[in-house]
Amino acid sequence: MSDEPSLTYYRYRISRDPKRLVAWFTDNWAHNRKLRAASYIGGFAVVTLVLAWATLGRNLPDAESLLEYETPLPTVVRGIDGEIVHTYARERRVQLQYVDFPERLIEAYLSAEDKTFFSHGGVDITGTANAVIDYATKFGSGERAVGGSTITQQVAKNLLLGDEYSVTRKLKEMILATRIESVLTKQEILELYLNEIPLGRRSFGVQAAARAYFDKDVGDLDLHEMAFLAILPKAPERYGRERHRDLALVRRNFVLDQMVANGFIRADEGAAAKRLDLGLVRQRSERSADAGYFLEEVRRQLIEKFGETADDGRNSVYSGGLWVRTSLDTELQDAARDALRAQLLSYHGNRGFTGPIATLNPDNGDLTAQLASSNISINYEDWRIGVVTAPGRVGFTDGEEHTLSGGPSTLKVGDVVATVKSGNGYAIRGVPKVSGAFLAEAPQTGRILAMQGGFDSRLGSFNRATQALRQPGSTIKPFVYAAALDQGMTPATQVPDQTFCVWQGANLGEKCFRNFGGGGGGVHTMRWGLEQSRNLMTVHIADDAGMDNVIKTIARLGIGEYEPYYSFALGAGDTTVARMVNAYAALANWGRQNEGSVIDYVQDRDGKVIFRTDTRDCSGCNMEEWDGQPMPRFDVSGRQVMDPRTAFQMVHMLQGVVTRGTAVRLRSLDLPLFGKTGTTNGPTNAWFVGGSPDIIAGMYVGFDQPRNLGGWVQGGNTAATIMKRFVDATKDRWTAEDFIAPPGIRMVKIDRRSGKRVFDGSPSDEPTAAIIWEAFKPDTEPPRSTRSDAIAAKRNEILELIRRGRQGATSAANSGRDDEPSDFVEDQGGIY
Repeated sequence: MSDEPSLTYYRYRISRDPKRLVAWFTDNWAHNRKLRAASYIGGFAVVTLVLAWATLGRNLPDAESLLEYETPLPTVVRGIDGEIVHTYARERRVQLQYVDFPERLIEAYLSAEDKTFFSHGGVDITGTANAVIDYATKFGSGERAVGGSTITQQVAKNLLLGDEYSVTRKLKEMILATRIESVLTKQEILELYLNEIPLGRRSFGVQAAARAYFDKDVGDLDLHEMAFLAILPKAPERYGRERHRDLALVRRNFVLDQMVANGFIRADEGAAAKRLDLGLVRQRSERSADAGYFLEEVRRQLIEKFGETADDGRNSVYSGGLWVRTSLDTELQDAARDALRAQLLSYHGNRGFTGPIATLNPDNGDLTAQLASSNISINYEDWRIGVVTAPGRVGFTDGEEHTLSGGPSTLKVGDVVATVKSGNGYAIRGVPKVSGAFLAEAPQTGRILAMQGGFDSRLGSFNRATQALRQPGSTIKPFVYAAALDQGMTPATQVPDQTFCVWQGANLGEKCFRNFGGGGGGVHTMRWGLEQSRNLMTVHIADDAGMDNVIKTIARLGIGEYEPYYSFALGAGDTTVARMVNAYAALANWGRQNEGSVIDYVQDRDGKVIFRTDTRDCSGCNMEEWDGQPMPRFDVSGRQVMDPRTAFQMVHMLQGVVTRGTAVRLRSLDLPLFGKTGTTNGPTNAWFVGGSPDIIAGMYVGFDQPRNLGGWVQGGNTAATIMKRFVDATKDRWTAEDFIAPPGIRMVKIDRRSGKRVFDGSPSDEPTAAIIWEAFKPDTEPPRSTRSDAIAAKRNEILELIRRGRQGATSAANSGRDDEPSDFVEDQGGIY
């Protein structure tokens, strides 16, 4: 017979024992005062607990919302080559799946935070009891008690409740934890926890923390590094700081001991890991291309489209986890930055210190802390931004202070300055007060390849490439000439270089225009007038074409909306570098204009494209099988804003500006470039806009509050120099292929000076060539040159030489100057 109790025995005990308990309770209730008191207290406690559970649990967040929870993720920005160039993030976050977390990393967190995680139902009774006892002993002391929270409770706190320190929050946390356990699997809970737990250094989740503390991915962490990350949830701001290194070592070693005790690692592995130092790296800024102005423009556009925070929608910039492909070309961007800076520093010369970058108020507290929160910095050679903390002393954002030399007597405490290491201290450096902008664009697409809106975006966010309204000077002239070409004139049309006056009414009287530096006279071809940037010829051309037609052309290309006044034909209206570059891009693209863009497309966190700049349709591109028809192609992009033939004529004429005109210093690049210089009255602005068939660039130099740059400053010697530096630094990116003429253009040999057609001789690219190729629309070609024309031209040339000889060398030089004087002195002995 078996010694084990039978089933009948268990049934007997189950039915008999409760009856005996009830009988005992009934017999003693009337005579036992302690039993009655304990019963009342116990019953009250149970009712209270049930009511509290029902009350607190009634308005709690829905645990099922975690099924659709999405980790707030930063926006990642890629350049034109697909490489990551920046991240828009206020917190470090990287989302991983459960399978991506190393097993030992999970075991480290279980040992540190919740060793019974896989066996409890959300709440660890033993841990909770210990927390209650600890809370009772510390009540009223102001010291925070041990939490006793499981990993599930921490998920409830971090994602659904917040970090309020109270008994009520703890009870809510417990209720939610049990509900979460009924909704999510243990693996899903751990995945949320390891992706969301705050771990210091602005890091949320273990992958972000691994990068912040060790500059590694989680898969590359060593055992002692995993143990360190596991101690951070308790006190990330304490254990992550160097001054608490000893405390961190003790806590890390405790976690290693727990891993040994739990059977996760061998004792010798734990001992070996405990002998190692923490191995923390210094905090590093997020990697980013040095393209602050460009990236800020991208950020501004993204916020406008998708919002800034999670409250603005699922695809917000700082929590939506967007992937953004931009048109940023880092090679061209670096060259643009360096070229503009070099010219600004060249202009600055030996002026030295020109005043503080900013001024902080010493009454507002620690100056170095104020400097750190101001985000003012610089990325130029080994310069550092500091703040004057005392006479002859400078402080930096890391709290260090050093001696400062080279500062003027006017320097005062609170002034923010640029410095460079000098001996045992630092010497002051002058950031140029003059500024400017540079922008490069691909004409066939409108993609902006580089953008530099000043010396350094860290000194101020104002983007002069897109926000500064400046007078473009003579860079507007190609569009005046284009309007004239549309009205029937040709590059060979003869135009007077003579005084032009207009009556402006009784109040303003008569306005007479003049060439830069005076001078003028005679009649010349349109080409010559553009190459030499003759103001008088431009006003005559605007008058012949009609100012209404001129301003319509300017407006159609997006440069600006102006009144039909002749001064606007000379560049008196305000515009931006971005608009001018986009207009010149239309010239290089046969008159077809694409809107300038910095964003190619945007993908959400799931990889779905939610925005695309290029919205062209390609019917049949996604067909499953080829239908035997011609290959499907995209429609042509952009809109036609100018006759393609007119656009090419302007480009062909503007190549002469580089060959022998005001931008002649670019001729040594030996590339098929076109462009136009510009200098406004004062001069207050010096411009150049132009480029090749593939890259159009525009730039200017000027003070933010316009003032005289100095009489020697011209677009040809200042702005064009920036262009030359830019091309020299990126020579491998420039094609030697010339601009292609559109259908309907006839290339005709003409006499360069007279504009008459010739049939003998060969055209040449030499600057002094007597015969050149000129672009004409059908039936607008000039007649053939005659013997009498040649005699008359030679006579006029001789008379002009005699006149110049009488005026003297100085007068001769001035009479050849205009808006921008050419660096090339033309040979007067041409062949006719």
